[in-house]
Amino acid sequence: MKKVIRITFILLLTLSMLFPINAFADTGGSGNIDGGGGGMGSGTSTNTWSPGNEGVRITVVRASDHTVVTTPIDLTNKSPNNIKVHFGKTSKLQYNAGSALTAMTSKYQYINPPQAMPQIISTNGSNNIEAIKKYFCSEYIVQMIANHTGMDYDILIGGEYKILLEPIAYYKFEGVMIATTATEAALYDEQTSGLLRRRMVSLTHKNLPLAMFLEVSDLGYPAWGGSRTSAASNADIKSSLGLGIVRFTERPEEPQIDAYDYEYRVNTDVITAIRVSGGQSDPDRPTRVSFNIGGRTYNVGNVYYPEGDSQLAWVKWKTPDTEQAMTIHVTVSGPGSTAKTALNVKIVDLDKNPPPNPVADDRNDSYRIAAVPNRAIKSTANWSVWRPWWQEYWVWHGDDEDGYWCDHGWWEFDLDRYSASLTAAMSIKCDSRNPTASGRTMKSGYGINQTVIGSVSSNQSSAVTQPQNAVSYFPEFGYETYWRLLERMGSGRFEFQRNPYSTYKNRTHFSPIWMPDGAYTVNTWLIDGWTPDGMLSANLTDSLTIRGNLWSDWHVAPLNP
Repeated sequence: MKKVIRITFILLLTLSMLFPINAFADTGGSGNIDGGGGGMGSGTSTNTWSPGNEGVRITVVRASDHTVVTTPIDLTNKSPNNIKVHFGKTSKLQYNAGSALTAMTSKYQYINPPQAMPQIISTNGSNNIEAIKKYFCSEYIVQMIANHTGMDYDILIGGEYKILLEPIAYYKFEGVMIATTATEAALYDEQTSGLLRRRMVSLTHKNLPLAMFLEVSDLGYPAWGGSRTSAASNADIKSSLGLGIVRFTERPEEPQIDAYDYEYRVNTDVITAIRVSGGQSDPDRPTRVSFNIGGRTYNVGNVYYPEGDSQLAWVKWKTPDTEQAMTIHVTVSGPGSTAKTALNVKIVDLDKNPPPNPVADDRNDSYRIAAVPNRAIKSTANWSVWRPWWQEYWVWHGDDEDGYWCDHGWWEFDLDRYSASLTAAMSIKCDSRNPTASGRTMKSGYGINQTVIGSVSSNQSSAVTQPQNAVSYFPEFGYETYWRLLERMGSGRFEFQRNPYSTYKNRTHFSPIWMPDGAYTVNTWLIDGWTPDGMLSANLTDSLTIRGNLWSDWHVAPLNP
């Protein structure tokens, strides 16, 4: 499941009520940050930290694949020119991806922001997370970050990138001033066999890593559910602590439509589907799809899909009873944008090319047996529908005596999966009026009867149709040239239409009298079982055996004188 951006709106709305907006303009960003901490304990002259000796490492990350796209920068209100050892500009993502911790003694590089940062590392567990969010989500600071990282501001806030925040502490360890993020402190503690934790546990393993952690999972890091007041392990720090994330609402983008031209049969229930992607899919402002077909508009509302995904939208309708060309106009309306496309549709009548009447003196000396064609078949279909639901996340704003609860929740999506399957069979038999047939053997020149049965089963029956057409092809025509459209005898059952050349008007097809002995194989294409995932169809065959011909049933003798 994927989250969408609605949490951004709720969070920023809450922040704008808590803080005046004349100092910072809103970028559309939201801060995924929480924090804790506790007392500092006592230190020594060679292992000390003073509150306020802190900064924040800033890294721009591509949201889709978590790739670091800029060299990190360090912001601080201080002038930490006395740093003797630091570890360069490496982000938590890079360390977790395998970058080694490398100590450096070069001059530590930092940036003093024009607008001072709020306190980042608390000594009593009560740092102002809301102020931190407001600061790093402001247009002024994000513009400054764009300038110093070389990132285009409009691209940065366009929704495809996020800002990773990591608190930094400047402190004296074993008499040497060093700078570390929480992740670097954990890695350094491992290099020093636990000495850093023994000397500076309240800072490096509690107040620094607990200064920021995630409210909700993001960039592959989980929301922190552990203690907010106790020292953390190195493993927990590396996996879950010492980070915050600024996310940006996507700008409305034009929905994308994937659609295909169709060929339908006359007088048939069909399903026309398109795939919608891109743009916003906030369930509070769902996408809407309109199909204009033959002067009638079919509306499909409440089309949802997570960010970066897509959704099929479809309509079931009945084709006209005459051949024609049609254009279906499709309009997709999302929040603040609209996309349109047109589908060219051809409506055909298959009941226009039945075989001619065979006669007794027909010949075909050049006949060769043809292979049954490989017609399009599709026995199963699969589609899905995104179903949104709201994940509540209640946060208390204020102190112990005065405040309020605010839902900082977000939309989650469950994927409901649907499928359909086609079962089909056909059988041919000697016509009931054939006087010399024997089981499944007959003489050429006589007729055959046929039955086709097809059924579509689905766990979303409202979104499918049963097979509605069956077309039979015959070996004497090489399975082309002429065919018979079978008559629908009920849901999913088909037989030959009544043959006007039959003396008894039977539902029959006459084999040619010249047909050689051997297998007589009829091919039937069962079609028009429609689903959102396209048409289900089957390519069927059945055979009888021809032995002899109709003439052998005739006896000619002279009249008695």
